[in-house]
Amino acid sequence: MSEPVIKCENVYKIFGANAEKMLKDSNGNVDAKTFQENGCIVGVNNASFEVSKGEMLVVMGLSGSGKSTLLRCISRLTDATGGKIFIEGHDLLQLNNKDLIDLRRNKMGMVFQSFALLPHKTVVENIAFPLQIKGVKTEESISKAVDMVKLVGLDGRENYFPRELSGGQQQRVGIARSLAVEPDIWFLDEPFSALDPLIRKEMQDEFLRLQEKLQKTIMFITHDFDEALKLADRIAIMKDGIIEQLDTPANIVLNPATEYVRKFTEEVPREKVLIIEDVMDKTKDNLGDLKVSKDEIIENVAEKILTQEKSVAVVDSNNNTIGSINPAKIINTVFGGRKNNN
Repeated sequence: MSEPVIKCENVYKIFGANAEKMLKDSNGNVDAKTFQENGCIVGVNNASFEVSKGEMLVVMGLSGSGKSTLLRCISRLTDATGGKIFIEGHDLLQLNNKDLIDLRRNKMGMVFQSFALLPHKTVVENIAFPLQIKGVKTEESISKAVDMVKLVGLDGRENYFPRELSGGQQQRVGIARSLAVEPDIWFLDEPFSALDPLIRKEMQDEFLRLQEKLQKTIMFITHDFDEALKLADRIAIMKDGIIEQLDTPANIVLNPATEYVRKFTEEVPREKVLIIEDVMDKTKDNLGDLKVSKDEIIENVAEKILTQEKSVAVVDSNNNTIGSINPAKIINTVFGGRKNNN
């Protein structure tokens, strides 16, 4: 198993004058209410997890849950109060300013909710700007920026100014600008939340297309559970600074760890999220003629399975039978996890 790209061990971020002393005195058992009574606000409470190379970890929670604070700690835009953070094995909290700036410039890309484009620069100039800060020659930086314009689908708008672009187009410029430095690690903090629903969906699709091509290691922050389900390899759900559950989308929907997580999942249309492999049985007996791929989204094949009298064979990419699924399982999966049906 290769070393994780991001590793957090018992990370705390507490705001307040006596934060460090209170954390030390608590021996790591941080009670948010007690800290608040003593003038401290708990932003992140004992977060431990790893992110593998090429993985997209989506951190979600309601406003004030600590998700953005966690991201700021990992990019060291804010210093953690306690714990350890490693980026590719390097202890982030021990880096001096020069090494930290080098790491951010060469390894990290960041996209925030506000586009923060320079209004007096064109699309290409905005994208080339971080490269020029790194010392890349103007001609080379512009050439790279033009490539990025194509990558995010803004051909023909290279010389537009930000005011001439829609919100979705401006966000694409922000994404292109952060990709221009070729970061290994990509931090995105609610990048699509300011967009209207249709553009937001387009940007999510575009983002998945980019990730399939580029295979970045990503931490993506959102408060939208549907967005998390669509984008994530794994999801971390936060509440009051604590990671309540960190798991695959399917496991979070099927096996919520806490009541808080269950409330997030109860309205989820499971048939749109889960694939056949998530709910199949390992048995291979009494199978009919129909076969379905283990990777099919349930919604796409539910109707076919429900017309069968026997169990349906589940096959892998080589057409080998690896399990089965029967109509009753489909009905239970689709309707069994809903409110008032538990």
